[in-house]
Amino acid sequence: MLKLARPAKITVGRLGCKFFPAGYYVYVGSARRGLAGRIARHLRLRKKLHWHIDYLRRKASVIDVRTYEPGDECALNRRVASLPGASVVAPGFGSSDCRCRAHLHHFEQIPAMFSERGVPAPSRRKRSAKSVNRKKTNRRR
Repeated sequence: MLKLARPAKITVGRLGCKFFPAGYYVYVGSARRGLAGRIARHLRLRKKLHWHIDYLRRKASVIDVRTYEPGDECALNRRVASLPGASVVAPGFGSSDCRCRAHLHHFEQIPAMFSERGVPAPSRRKRSAKSVNRKKTNRRR
């Protein structure tokens, strides 16, 4: 999740110049290999601009990063798009390789599900043994 403190006009590669209102942005991306490396790259400010998110990162700060088990990136994107308050301000952003309208969603406020750290992962996600054991322990109390 990114926060853009002030509205900005940003040129985003071939998408051209787009207006980004101030607020919170949720970007849904994937990396088939090297997820940790991809995230580290997105967090760096000094880099060659390559992906759409690189252009937004020049103006917006990262406030949260979440990872999910590999699955259908577009299905997760549809879940984020369906959250109350979600809007697309840059059609085509992050979605040049699929049919989604965009993989970047704007929110005026932090979505409640994100502030509660509760956006559910796609159904293929496996729970770790730690989280399962923690739930069993809590039931005994």
